[in-house]
Amino acid sequence: MTKLAVVGATGLVGTKILETLDRKGIAFDELVLFSSARSAGQEVTFQGQTYVVQELTDEATDGGFDYVLMSAGGGTSAHFAPLFESHGAIIIDNSSQWRMTEDIDLIVPEVNAPTFKRGIIANPNCSTIQSVVPLKPLQEKFGLKRVAYTTYQAVSGSGMKGKKDLEDGPKGVAPQAYPHPIYNNVLPHIDVFLEDGYTKEEQKMIDETKKILNEPTLNVTATCVRVPVQDSHSVHMNVTLDQPATVAEIQSLFEEDPRVVLVDNPEKNEYPMAIHSTGRDEVFVGRIRKDDSLDNTFHIWVTSDNLLKGAALNAVQVLEQVLKMKGA
Repeated sequence: MTKLAVVGATGLVGTKILETLDRKGIAFDELVLFSSARSAGQEVTFQGQTYVVQELTDEATDGGFDYVLMSAGGGTSAHFAPLFESHGAIIIDNSSQWRMTEDIDLIVPEVNAPTFKRGIIANPNCSTIQSVVPLKPLQEKFGLKRVAYTTYQAVSGSGMKGKKDLEDGPKGVAPQAYPHPIYNNVLPHIDVFLEDGYTKEEQKMIDETKKILNEPTLNVTATCVRVPVQDSHSVHMNVTLDQPATVAEIQSLFEEDPRVVLVDNPEKNEYPMAIHSTGRDEVFVGRIRKDDSLDNTFHIWVTSDNLLKGAALNAVQVLEQVLKMKGA
């Protein structure tokens, strides 16, 4: 008997988690949906059955759960994930709360696997996930010296409020999610600023990349930007390799690797775009070209649906990975 819980079931990512569980045919015997007190009592239809969303309380964590998919913010996760863990559950958490905790696994199934030092497994930052997927085959074949990111992140990464800011922008409504209007604008600012001038989002990408790829000395830098796009993040990666490579070799590597989809035909204006990756599971790569200003360095453009591979899909894939590892 497998008992599964989804925490944050009424949010943007929680809804996508349920859709993905259904689409991928994840088997379980019992499902319980949790939310904050504000959303408790809502009815959610899943696989033809109606579920009443329950308020998440301390007592509710002792419900005999085997697996918990959490997407309810760092504060909620900090409090409730250890409670679920203490009662024997494996928690796959989508917040930033646990990602850099030393004994907690940070997992992208195409790249690494859980060690189960703890019962909590962290889902990485959305932009990090889509970036390390193509970085992994490059690491395996050529080795990595340096990665410089510039991200172009959709408003859905800020939840419902971000989407509403973009929708209300043409009406002159003051923004709620952002410090400035996002409509007809670009914000070089995601999350809070740190003392060194980087934002927390940028630091997340730097730290998480090193942890997931198990390369603590890798040189990584990032600039994270919010753009007026509904869904799908785009990331420009400037990558310096250890071993000599050519554009053709990198294209061939990506074309043959099932972890990514190569879209790189500039003569026909074919390259990855947000409108093509939205609603898709894949990570798309293209615009691969040599950076003549640095030795053995290449530009790579990556797009992916931030609510799917960047969040819900990756969490469900981690669950699949855990089930397989445990022989379930």
